[in-house]
Amino acid sequence: MSPLSDRTIATVGSGVMAEAMIAGLLRGKLVAPEQVVASHPRSERRDELAATYGIRTVASNPDAVAGADVVLLAIKPQMLARVGGELRGHLRDEQLVLSVIAGATTTALEGYLGHRRLVRSMPNTPARLGRGMTVWYATPETTHDQRIETSTLLRALGAELEVDDERFVAMATAVSGTGPTYVFLVMEALIDAAVHLGFPRHVAHDLVVETLEGSTFFAKHSGDHPAVLRNMVTSPGGTSAAALHELESGRLRTVLSEAVWAAYRRTVELGEQLEASAQADVPRS
Repeated sequence: MSPLSDRTIATVGSGVMAEAMIAGLLRGKLVAPEQVVASHPRSERRDELAATYGIRTVASNPDAVAGADVVLLAIKPQMLARVGGELRGHLRDEQLVLSVIAGATTTALEGYLGHRRLVRSMPNTPARLGRGMTVWYATPETTHDQRIETSTLLRALGAELEVDDERFVAMATAVSGTGPTYVFLVMEALIDAAVHLGFPRHVAHDLVVETLEGSTFFAKHSGDHPAVLRNMVTSPGGTSAAALHELESGRLRTVLSEAVWAAYRRTVELGEQLEASAQADVPRS
């Protein structure tokens, strides 16, 4: 039996990521449609979700969370002040709030929501197809059962990993959260190079996408270090050796490392901005 079999799930900010989770939960029969309620300000979006998934939809965020056991907060960071203001005072102490807001720390979330049972998570875009990677952190106030529920919810998006230090979520944002950006850029560059060689673009696309997918599958299932796998296909004086010489000359490793660090610094900066805004915007009793 699913740990969520008797739980009600509310999604606040029912965009692409929330829809991916709804679809995954229903596809895996972890919950029934009547256990899910989604809020959205646009009536056409509410109608679309209701027609596609058979779930209940509402316009009001407080109405959505009123009877929920788990609240999925899937809004843009710049919406946190407004939505937090709407939900503050409407959350029960025993409810779990699961955030997929980029950069939003649990300190910022607690400041805006006035709530302590929080999970901060960072999925990535392949989660839309159930092939994502999500790293998450739960505050000490969350119960053991709520952590199990969180793990179950996030597995609807793909793989998940709980960490006991919130800083790892910020680090994961720079690696796995932003990671598809790096991969898509490499994919685009390889496709363009193949077109430059003379392949039609649709053929170049298939060559590159299948090669990347197959290489990832190989790396995942071999268990070998990537350097070992690379050496397997790098013969002395061969084509791979020539290509690697150019990549190393272009500082590929250093550029990728610098990109990850830039994404990490921006994540931390977003978190600090949200924490400062929460402290300044939320009235103190």
